[in-house]
Amino acid sequence: MANSGLYRSNRHNMIAGVMGGIAERFGWNVTLLRIIFIVVSCMSAAFPGILVYLILWLLIPKQELQLNAPTGYQQPIKNIYEDQRQSR
Repeated sequence: MANSGLYRSNRHNMIAGVMGGIAERFGWNVTLLRIIFIVVSCMSAAFPGILVYLILWLLIPKQELQLNAPTGYQQPIKNIYEDQRQSR
């Protein structure tokens, strides 16, 4: 579900997860996106950051929790001994 659509993040949320969800969707750095958003909001009178954030908070759905989703590696990790046996 990582790139299936735009959602508010459960993992990268400080206030509502809006910036975390956008960063996860496009594969961007969450911290850098937050800094850029704050700088643009403060430097530009034509970009009301708080209003945009509140609208996005209302429009973007919250990410659904997947309780039975597999976590960790999808393939088992091979160790040195397994690699040696396969190469013989």
